Amino acid sequence: MANSFNKEERVAFENLLEGFQDALVLSRNVSIYNTDQTMMERTNNTIWRPQPYVSRSYSGTDMTSNFGDYTQLAVPATIGFNQSVPWVMSATELRDALQEQRLGDSAKQKLASDINVAVLNVASAQGTLVVKRVSAATGFDDVAQCEAIMNEQGVQDFDRYLALSTRDYNGMASNLAGRQTLTPKALTAYDRAFIGQVASFGTYKLDYAKRLPAAAGSGITIDTRDSAVNYWVPKSITTSPTTSERLNVDNRYQTVTVSSSTNVAAGDCFTIAAVDAVHHITKGDTGQLKTFRVISVPAGGVTLVISPPIISNQVAANASAEYQNCVVNTKASNSAIVFLNTQSALINCFWQKDAIEILPGRYAVPSDAGANVMRASTDQGIELVMQKQYDVNTMKTKYRLDTLFGVVNKQPEMSGVILFGQS
Repeated sequence: MANSFNKEERVAFENLLEGFQDALVLSRNVSIYNTDQTMMERTNNTIWRPQPYVSRSYSGTDMTSNFGDYTQLAVPATIGFNQSVPWVMSATELRDALQEQRLGDSAKQKLASDINVAVLNVASAQGTLVVKRVSAATGFDDVAQCEAIMNEQGVQDFDRYLALSTRDYNGMASNLAGRQTLTPKALTAYDRAFIGQVASFGTYKLDYAKRLPAAAGSGITIDTRDSAVNYWVPKSITTSPTTSERLNVDNRYQTVTVSSSTNVAAGDCFTIAAVDAVHHITKGDTGQLKTFRVISVPAGGVTLVISPPIISNQVAANASAEYQNCVVNTKASNSAIVFLNTQSALINCFWQKDAIEILPGRYAVPSDAGANVMRASTDQGIELVMQKQYDVNTMKTKYRLDTLFGVVNKQPEMSGVILFGQS
């Protein structure tokens, strides 16, 4: 075949795939869900992924009145990232095989970065466990607060990860380096700025991180009385009032009515007066305020889309009792909303592995349409497709390297952010 890859190019592609897999730092620490690609094409690349059940238990031997249906919650997951790196090489440039390898390495690095950034962006925007620290990153005490908020709310105590910006990570390493009693770990922190496992979290240093601006909203309140209906009752499906069509419901988000949404922005972190988090399994009050994130600010000036929803079971329902995540200790017409991101800061993300999921996709590229195609998958199932085509008119060869994938935060209450330098 005129455009077929030679042996040297195939070896280079194998080396490129190996380097691509090594560069997938964050994506190695999230779950992978492989889908049927034919089915995904027929469903607009969207599949509904189930969230964990939370069971209820009862005392006694007679369960006659306690039998009931479970409410299965699910979230939409979409294969929506199609990233490509194209380049062209002339017949004279192809005389330098090293140049071709460098371009391939650059393409690999960028696509791996795209996947890592997608994971980071989802975790940064949708993680709802918020840890606010007034000082710069110092070490164990900071990570211990992430562990505490997860433990208190019943998040699994394994496969936990924390991704820190370089400055915050090095701040923790500096603290560890001064602890001579922890040698050789302190020595490793000193000579490599590496801290490793801390307070049940595997830690990773990022060379990029998103910045969260300081919240600009102030004096905002929310009505937490039963009559205001600012609470959420989970449901798996809803019926369209116009067509009677049964539709799935995404229970990660809720639209609430507030006194004003002026100057509030997506990403803002907040608490509500007297609304405490509960342990998701025991339903015991943690004594700590529940943290929320603003997902979007609809037009109109008096509503916010937030995550997680306020599942307080204040008007009892079976689904609310199953998935209760908070308790309203004092119901009021003007419960204060207090923003936590008081200073602009880099977002450091932490999560439990099952919270975030990657959905590898696959291109059905024909191999007999004039371009030569090589494809290979990483251990996680993320596919790279390399294509090559020669143009006889210009004596130039076109190359492109592609990957297709999706990222979903299935459970925002199993992921969160830690913000340093807050007032």
